Amino acid sequence: MRAVLRRSLYRPLAEDDDRVAYWVHHVRLGILLTELGGFASLGYAVLTPTTGHLHPALLTAAALAIGGAPFLLLLPLHAMMRDTRGPLLFYGWSAGTTVLVVIGTRVDGGADSALICLLFLTLGFMSAAFQPAGVVGMGGFMVVSYLAVDVLPEPRVSGLFVAVVMATFTMLCALASANAWESYDRQTALLRTHETLAATDPLTGCLNRRAFLDRLHAVIGGAGERAVVCLVDLDGFKGVNDRDGHAAGDAVLRAVTGALGAAVRETDAVARLGGDEFAVLAAVPEEDDAALLADRIRENVARAGRSVGVTASVGVTVVRPGDDDHEVLLRADQAMYRAKAAGGNGVGRDLAGAGAWSPRDTTADHRA
Repeated sequence: MRAVLRRSLYRPLAEDDDRVAYWVHHVRLGILLTELGGFASLGYAVLTPTTGHLHPALLTAAALAIGGAPFLLLLPLHAMMRDTRGPLLFYGWSAGTTVLVVIGTRVDGGADSALICLLFLTLGFMSAAFQPAGVVGMGGFMVVSYLAVDVLPEPRVSGLFVAVVMATFTMLCALASANAWESYDRQTALLRTHETLAATDPLTGCLNRRAFLDRLHAVIGGAGERAVVCLVDLDGFKGVNDRDGHAAGDAVLRAVTGALGAAVRETDAVARLGGDEFAVLAAVPEEDDAALLADRIRENVARAGRSVGVTASVGVTVVRPGDDDHEVLLRADQAMYRAKAAGGNGVGRDLAGAGAWSPRDTTADHRA
């Protein structure tokens, strides 16, 4: 039930920075419109010879709108748009405006007051932030408030007519809201699908080279825990393609991807850089963990490729602050070739990084 209410009434408005910026701009525009509405109401109270002429309640309501709206800028709007506080802000804003407008219309002649048009403006602007159920709820609150305060004390056909029009306008706003959110959800789904395809190797389903470099760049620029890159090149893979065909080779690549994924945590990155070359980016809290990880990768690949004679040469290097993405891969590549030169099915470490990090060199320990 709670999930249904969250989805239908106070769903977070934004999931990315662009969407957050849109809604923050929407709030600022709403503040401007509230100010204009307040000044228009103030001018109406001063210049129009109605029962609300210079009425203290009407002047106070206009002053509250003018003076209170700018304080919304003091709220943590960027954070609020990402959680339930965003829609709750608009609900509270709409309810507060409704109360002020109904008070103003009551002292200005009730159902005959021209100030009632401000409710239509409020609902039309605020409904962009509401789910359809929220639009109906807020529109219903406006209609009931108007009927209770302005129409029922002195029933008039004109007042009932305005209430019916307001209810109809609420349904139109709800339909517009439904279309807008459906379009947004569809665009978001398409964008996520596109991003996933752009970052994924189509054969194995793991990350591609571009996505791996993006992850590596983020790790280099961050201040997180120690990380290493393991470059994995398959030994004997060409023979599988030549002997059994490319379909068998593709099956081996997919099996190796699964073996690499089983060797690391879900938060680590596994990528196919091209051909039979893979890369792993993993966090290693302790220095000895790097050597253990590299050897686990080697063992997993050997197990996955045992039936077709495929093993792995693994080159491992530490990621250091200030590194260049391609320098890291070059160091790992050189370490991998040392393992391959020693006979394959082994682990080679980056000698240049020995001063900063010294995992056990297992090249000589695990040769085919």
